[in-house]
Amino acid sequence: MTLPTLSGIYAEAGCPARTVGESSGWSWVTHDAYTAPTGETAWELARNITGRRYYANRASDPDRVETVLLASTPACPCPHGQNYMVPHCAEHPFQFAYSRGGFEQTYFNFGRRRESRRGGGMADLLVRELLDAGIVGRDIPRYDSDPGFNADGAETVRIIVDHFGLPSAPLGLS
Repeated sequence: MTLPTLSGIYAEAGCPARTVGESSGWSWVTHDAYTAPTGETAWELARNITGRRYYANRASDPDRVETVLLASTPACPCPHGQNYMVPHCAEHPFQFAYSRGGFEQTYFNFGRRRESRRGGGMADLLVRELLDAGIVGRDIPRYDSDPGFNADGAETVRIIVDHFGLPSAPLGLS
């Protein structure tokens, strides 16, 4: 999907982009957290962009539209933050979602072991990388020896960026 198309979709949804760019085969937008007048949230819009029924038909190759949503909302202390099938709460949606074909393929919150509670049609898409980094798994002594390990999810974000080949500029990574 071209950058003008992507940023246009976000503007139509009432969420104009703060910054935009293209890199590594991805078009990207950054925006403030929002809920559209229709009630559609940012992560729902990211999912719906990939579905033919909604926006994918605007792409030059509708079958290849995929989105990666990374939300900068902080981890929420509410009890919903520990459940993987629901967002933290209305103020703290999923922090990561990968969508294709109009469906979330994998989604979860990150930091403080939340990555072990994943959902979606391909919930284990990143499990090998998360296991190798010691972020998920049955016995992870690193959390016992370093309680602050990946508390903010920074290690998880690096794994997501590497896995999908995302441009790091909009994420503030070097």
